[in-house]
Amino acid sequence: MPAALFSRARPLLARCEEILKGEPDVSRAQRMALAVFAIRVLGAVLAYAMQVILARLMGGYEYGIYVVVWTLVVVLGVFAPLGFSSSVLRLIPEYRAQGRHGRLSALLVGSRLAGGLAATGIALAGILAVWLAGDLIASHYVLPLALGAVCLPLFTIGSIQDGIARAHDWPLLAMLPTFIWRPLAILVGLAAAAFAGIPATATNACIVTILATWGVTLAQMLVLSRALPREPGARPARGDWTYRDWLRLSLPILLVEGFFQLITSADVVMVSLWESPQQVAIYFAASKTPALAHFVYFAVRSASAHRYSRLYHGGSRDELGSFVHDTARWTFWPTLALCALLVPAGPLLLSLFGPGFLAGYPAMLILLAGVLARASVGPADALLTMADQQGRCAQIYVLAFIINIALNVTLIPLLGIDGAAIATATAMVFEAGALRHQTRRHLGVDPFILGARPGRTAP
Repeated sequence: MPAALFSRARPLLARCEEILKGEPDVSRAQRMALAVFAIRVLGAVLAYAMQVILARLMGGYEYGIYVVVWTLVVVLGVFAPLGFSSSVLRLIPEYRAQGRHGRLSALLVGSRLAGGLAATGIALAGILAVWLAGDLIASHYVLPLALGAVCLPLFTIGSIQDGIARAHDWPLLAMLPTFIWRPLAILVGLAAAAFAGIPATATNACIVTILATWGVTLAQMLVLSRALPREPGARPARGDWTYRDWLRLSLPILLVEGFFQLITSADVVMVSLWESPQQVAIYFAASKTPALAHFVYFAVRSASAHRYSRLYHGGSRDELGSFVHDTARWTFWPTLALCALLVPAGPLLLSLFGPGFLAGYPAMLILLAGVLARASVGPADALLTMADQQGRCAQIYVLAFIINIALNVTLIPLLGIDGAAIATATAMVFEAGALRHQTRRHLGVDPFILGARPGRTAP
């Protein structure tokens, strides 16, 4: 089995070596893609280590409260940017190529302004909802939820700045703040608080997270403002603030990304409605362990989306089919290898979180099945989005989210955290099957790992 997996990965490893050597036929974009992949690997390891340390410092109960709040921040932080965190990837190169410097300047300011105001509105509405809910929300969640709302505006602006940096081919400025500096800042802050004798409660962890998020985002904003080129005639006119056009492009992308995040994260919040914070913590650890394999999907998705667009809109359908088949292999086989390692290593990894976390091992195994199902079609969602099928992709995610919620409501009261894992894995299986169906039907290519190779007839 390992030898077979290595033989399948050998062409990819050879290509990575070629990229690192900087061969003449390898573009700068490909080297950037490899840098993005490396940062995602390091970020996945760091994020997992951070969760282990937080669980150890805080204990299962307080850690469970914290992860519910942070999960809500992450979910709302996908909706609050209004899709600008992704739409700037298309608009900035377009405006720069057309020499529309005034509109570009308006977009750079207006996207962050819109996202920040939307996030502030969501945060204020959330605080009001918590206050009006009264006893419907457990008292131990009230103050941490309010603090999470304070964190949201700068979290949102940071995600839009990530997109602006990526649009300018600055992957380090885009990814290091999110995947490296913010987690490190949270860890350093909690360590300093513990050294000063401040108890490691969910409330104090939220305060540290606010300081880390605001500090990293403002530092990124400063570096970005200095790095952005100063173009002549860049002062925006009144007609350059085209929010209607921007939102027409951004909102469909928002639906795709928002419901994708809901499928991934809603289960943690749903568990908190029926189970204690300790059980939430156990489930969160169980769900984060498969993420060590799931990062392959995100890395391949980040590196391949722009090429999907180029091949599709350039009319290179045969080359597109071959590339889709390649990205499915690059996603599935490394994911399968990592899952094969996580099955025996799971008990050890979960025990790192503290006593009692081993109870999440069955849920972890169930979620691994969902991760493999998603990996079996590669980044088919990015393919549909880049091929102007984002509406169909959004419909798939809406249906998968509805299935996920319905199964969570049904299964969590019966099976606890294992029920949440079954619900989420089932939604992932549905998502993979629906993405394959839509891709074959509307694009004429099969993203499934066991589908027919391009140029061959399906058995």
